[in-house]
Amino acid sequence: MPLFSQNRRIERVTTTAELFTKYPHLKESAEAFRSKPLQIVDQKCLLYVQQREFAATTPADKSVTIIGSEDATTCHLVLVRHTGSGATCLAHCDGSNTWTEIPLIVNAVTSLSKPTKDGRLELHLIGGFKDDSNTSHKLSLNILATFQNQKEEIHLETCCITDMNDIVTDGIHRPIVYGIGVNVKTGEVFPASFPFHGPAEELRSARTFTGGQMAAIYDSSKELVKVGPCKWSPNRDIAFWLSADDDTILKYLSTSPLAEPPHFVQHIKSTIRFLLDHPNADSLFPGGRPQLFHRTEQGDWERIHQQ
Repeated sequence: MPLFSQNRRIERVTTTAELFTKYPHLKESAEAFRSKPLQIVDQKCLLYVQQREFAATTPADKSVTIIGSEDATTCHLVLVRHTGSGATCLAHCDGSNTWTEIPLIVNAVTSLSKPTKDGRLELHLIGGFKDDSNTSHKLSLNILATFQNQKEEIHLETCCITDMNDIVTDGIHRPIVYGIGVNVKTGEVFPASFPFHGPAEELRSARTFTGGQMAAIYDSSKELVKVGPCKWSPNRDIAFWLSADDDTILKYLSTSPLAEPPHFVQHIKSTIRFLLDHPNADSLFPGGRPQLFHRTEQGDWERIHQQ
């Protein structure tokens, strides 16, 4: 089915500029979205999604109020919600395998929406900017094209991407919005920042750093965060990066060296230390089972140690 906006079919476009020219209301909604105040989200109600992860749940979830993700520069944050069931899925897409990732996101919402018949699928896209290599622009077009290829009818509500998410500061292009949250009870979507990126932040980062593909990190039926199992090969050579200067790390390990958040280099180094401390992932998943985390009465994610 095609992609719709204001009940009009969105035709294929060759540039994001063409999209906003043809559908000026999308430009207006992007301007409105990026002008919303940034919210700092407390971890006690949060389900955080890292790069190449997605998470889906419904308003009935007692453990999650907000699903959120940040640190998106050229990456895009993809949010699909069913207005009838309230089922919501947020994904952090980096362009590694867009054509297989988008169906996973849509299916996560439709499977949680059965047997609801009323309502529609709504899409919110946020991320990217006018980067020098046009990585954001290519990803924007790929995501739009992939959604137009889905069998479901999907309505684009927010499209704050690339051109419309760009600001120039001191001559340098940067994203305006780096992160978003969605309230799974109300459907509200807003710019957000998250002091907490867990649970198992370093393990999840290591999975992505070593080439892991898009993965679901939440079981809404049991209200559990689920990580792994995953594998990687020992690689002592990556120790080089621990002594590299910030500019070198940014140059070679970022798609947008001048636009990364301040903690990017420290995040990369902590991930590499984790991989050096755990050269083989098998010990992290006893019996080949995933790591599971549940919400405590205090609001923290606590690991469940399986027998």
